[in-house]
Amino acid sequence: MIRENLNEIQNKIEDSLLKRTVTADSNSVKLIAVTKNHEVADMQEAIEAGVLSIGENRIQEAISKAATLDREVEWHLLGHLQTNKVKQAVHLFDMIHSVDSKKIAVEINKEAKKINKIQDVLLQVNIAKEESKFGIYAEDLPDLLRDVDQMESLHVCGLMTIAPICDNLEEVRPIFKNMFHLYTDMKQHKFEKTDLKWLSMGMSHDYTAAIEEGANMVRIGTAIFGPRQY
Repeated sequence: MIRENLNEIQNKIEDSLLKRTVTADSNSVKLIAVTKNHEVADMQEAIEAGVLSIGENRIQEAISKAATLDREVEWHLLGHLQTNKVKQAVHLFDMIHSVDSKKIAVEINKEAKKINKIQDVLLQVNIAKEESKFGIYAEDLPDLLRDVDQMESLHVCGLMTIAPICDNLEEVRPIFKNMFHLYTDMKQHKFEKTDLKWLSMGMSHDYTAAIEEGANMVRIGTAIFGPRQY
């Protein structure tokens, strides 16, 4: 079933790319398979079906899975990162999606420097200004970008957002539009090391609309693996 789900998702991704009305840097989309609360056996099945990138929300769960997963994959941290977990995150994850303050960026930079690593990160933007979600507000993003660009062991390679959950995709489409406009605007700024390559937005319930509005990275769990087992 996982292979069939992935095939269906890929078809929808290709259809969504054809419906784009924006000019994006590329006509491809990176799929992050979100494996929170799913078994290692399911992860391995997904990898055998072509998944190259795994996304986890919890560091301890990722550490446990990484110890038993007999496959080479990219590891992406999607969940909010606390300062006391930064060391573990830097050691395990290829990319951290949830940098939303100078404080957490400083900690990541410090730990990455200790192990001579350049840590790829995305800056999380709370584009809808939802009180229940983490992320920096759009108007504060330029200052954070300038600060992080000066950190020698960090590499900002994109932006990430989590859109509000809406039954009607058309209700959330303006959020994706605004995020794409912010992304393209920030790409016009001159930075020393920052390379805004990725715009990560869209999950199982809204990834088609996100891609149509310019996303080139999506984070999909339920549509691949089915409902999570808690």
